[in-house]
Amino acid sequence: MRCKYYKKCSGCQLQNLEYDEQLRYKQKQVNTLLSKYGRVEKVIPMAEPLHYRNKVQSMFYYDFRTKKICSGVYQSTTHRVVPVTDCMIDDEAAQDIINTITKLLNSFKIKAFDERRGTGYIRHALVRTGFQSGEIMVVLVTIKGSFPSKKNFVKALLDEQPEITTIVHNINPDGMNLTLGGVSEVLYGRGYIEDTLCGCTFGISPESFYQVNPVQTEVLYNTAIESAELTGKETVLDAYCGTGTIGIIASKKAGKVVGVELNSQAVRDAIKNAKRNGAENVFFECGDAGDYIHLLAQNGEKLDVVMLDPPRAGASVKFLKSLCKMKPKKVVYVSCNPETLARDLRFLTTHGYKTKLIQPVDMFPYTKHIECVCLLTR
Repeated sequence: MRCKYYKKCSGCQLQNLEYDEQLRYKQKQVNTLLSKYGRVEKVIPMAEPLHYRNKVQSMFYYDFRTKKICSGVYQSTTHRVVPVTDCMIDDEAAQDIINTITKLLNSFKIKAFDERRGTGYIRHALVRTGFQSGEIMVVLVTIKGSFPSKKNFVKALLDEQPEITTIVHNINPDGMNLTLGGVSEVLYGRGYIEDTLCGCTFGISPESFYQVNPVQTEVLYNTAIESAELTGKETVLDAYCGTGTIGIIASKKAGKVVGVELNSQAVRDAIKNAKRNGAENVFFECGDAGDYIHLLAQNGEKLDVVMLDPPRAGASVKFLKSLCKMKPKKVVYVSCNPETLARDLRFLTTHGYKTKLIQPVDMFPYTKHIECVCLLTR
């Protein structure tokens, strides 16, 4: 399959390969990096590897050739915007909404922000969709607060896209173009959506981290939790817990779960998510995962299972040293970067742990990225 934007966008780095060839490429990549630590299982593919992204962001810019506002995405290696109206990995309903917003911006004569000139008003739009719930959130990001004709704009948008659940106006006066500012105003609905993942309900606000491929996220999280073989008695640490997804799902099979996360907004979302699901055996702390587990180790605390899903940079050295000092029986490592995973496995396997499972999961078809679940035991 060949995308018409492939040469200009370059966001889907493996666009030139058929899907089975992509899987072989990723399998070889993981084998090369991780096979020295144990047997690498076959990559779990996605049954329908198209239109899987439930989070779609699109920049707005003025096209001097057509004299209209257009929408698109940043070229992966530059700051140039490539006009895109039907991305093959983005949710189709979300892309349709982006196209409608672009049309309305032109009819309402709302100007796109021009970074170089410092003129214009609207930066970008963010659309998030609930895979199970069908709820849709639209976030309109502008450089200042007064949204021109906002009531009429919202009405026109809802008239054309009545499936939208909530609309939020976010103000980002001086940040990067694809980031959100600190001030938001709810224009329609409740300001967030909900979705179901692995039988649990999660709230998704404009700022929330939520995996962009919900189908494969269920595969990833179920694989991680099942590998731990929880009996209902264990104390589990969910490190780098974000909005609490893995920990809350795991709490149904654990005795107690403690989640730790540096982002304070994510912790607040995690606490709300625990209440949504009646998860009374889950507790969340705001702090650095390395500092937190170091304190536990100093105090002689015991953990049965540590589950971690760190950013692409991997776990910190402080975290890994303290983990090895605490000696939990099992470590479940969810990784989005096999290179930093290989580095961290080298540390853990030289400090008393043995790798029992290495399971790659294809979370992002048509891109070079691959996720892995690793189980390690003492």
